[in-house]
Amino acid sequence: MRSKRRPKLGQHFLGSAAYRRRIAEALDLRPDDLVMEIGAGRGAMTELLAARAGHVIAIELDSALASKLEEQLRTDSRIEVLQTDILSADLAALCRERQAEKCFIFGNLPYYITSPILHHLFAFWTCIRAMVLLVQREVAERLTATPGTRAYGYLSVLTQLYSQPRMVLGVPPGAFVPPPKVHSALVSFQMRSRLPEWLGGAATPAKSSTQPETQFLDFVKRCFAQKRKRLLNNLGGIHSRARVEKELAGLELPPNIRAEQLTLEQFASLFHRLR
Repeated sequence: MRSKRRPKLGQHFLGSAAYRRRIAEALDLRPDDLVMEIGAGRGAMTELLAARAGHVIAIELDSALASKLEEQLRTDSRIEVLQTDILSADLAALCRERQAEKCFIFGNLPYYITSPILHHLFAFWTCIRAMVLLVQREVAERLTATPGTRAYGYLSVLTQLYSQPRMVLGVPPGAFVPPPKVHSALVSFQMRSRLPEWLGGAATPAKSSTQPETQFLDFVKRCFAQKRKRLLNNLGGIHSRARVEKELAGLELPPNIRAEQLTLEQFASLFHRLR
């Protein structure tokens, strides 16, 4: 008995027409939007996106899938297929070339590479109006987590530095072909930062290590280095215990506080005091 051909690059395609419709209806698309679709695959969502937006760039890394998609959609002027790796795509340049100030991002992200893609997208936050991404449910919970919860961590702070995330819809394994071993969820991101003064204005994936946002995210990563330990322990390698205690007290935070208990704004204040 022949085994079913599995997709390359960890792809799980949306096979359920009902869920494709529900996802399309959940997107806050405008008639003049430039949509960039990450991982267009077999085009299950591409035409639904084009029906609600002005223009769709269907980005697909797999050359065979991209060729099939181009052939399938060659008569639709609203859609162009771009065979490339999203991690090397210059989103700002793509917007400029199509005379769009900002774009809308939609993607069904491969589970194994979700975090690198998010980092790349957030580097272009100034040219993205909004994003809606289909990710593993566990990742969605981390993206939208609030301080004091188990899911809250570095990825939560990163996401909430650049956007306001919200879980929109749960998607079961059976909605995909082949079905993954995990549940998925649709997450929307309104690209509005609670700390815009910390972010550089230029949209570029190559952030300098001297930029405040890069230094801040490195600091947050260190704070979460060993999640069960107190901030005093995690920051001990770069600051004296007395210094950290002093700055925590200045923020009216207890010396035994852990990183998962701090808000984005508290992280920013502590970082500023310790610089």
